[in-house]
Amino acid sequence: MSKQPENKQISSKPIYTKPVFIISGIIILAVILLLIINPFSKKEGTDTEYMFKKEGELTFTDSLGTVKTKIDIEIANSDFDRQLGLMFRKHMDDKDGMLFIFPSEEMQSFWMRNTFIPLDMVFVNAAKKIVTIHRNTQTLSDQSYPSSAPAMYVIEVNGGFCSTHKINEGDRINFIQLVEK
Repeated sequence: MSKQPENKQISSKPIYTKPVFIISGIIILAVILLLIINPFSKKEGTDTEYMFKKEGELTFTDSLGTVKTKIDIEIANSDFDRQLGLMFRKHMDDKDGMLFIFPSEEMQSFWMRNTFIPLDMVFVNAAKKIVTIHRNTQTLSDQSYPSSAPAMYVIEVNGGFCSTHKINEGDRINFIQLVEK
């Protein structure tokens, strides 16, 4: 005697109308929309410009401690901030600059990729003494601008700043950080 399969009641609703499939579909659609229209992503080629954010103040002095000039600084002390630097900026005020802080004193080298502003690059050792200055660096260039001695800090200011304020190798810096990053 063979058994007949039991008659199971078959739902007349299509499977895609069940709540779990509807919710899954909505989630998938939301993820796709977020990927397409992501308000947090910074796409290359957009006109978005990074703006200066005062995070501290820096003083340049001669070797005897006489103040030469002061600037407001934005601080780059994370890997991301140090890599981004002043790239994509079209303008920087004369009394503004960026201070790069590295975890240890070592030979440093910078370039001007995606940097539209000619800069003076000031390399400073752990004792806060200026060891190298590269003046009026070439914009939009992959040319390397290395320190001539180990440096723990690098300050970028507008090109010509060091000549205008008579900032030289052997001078010193001091800075205060207004905002803890």
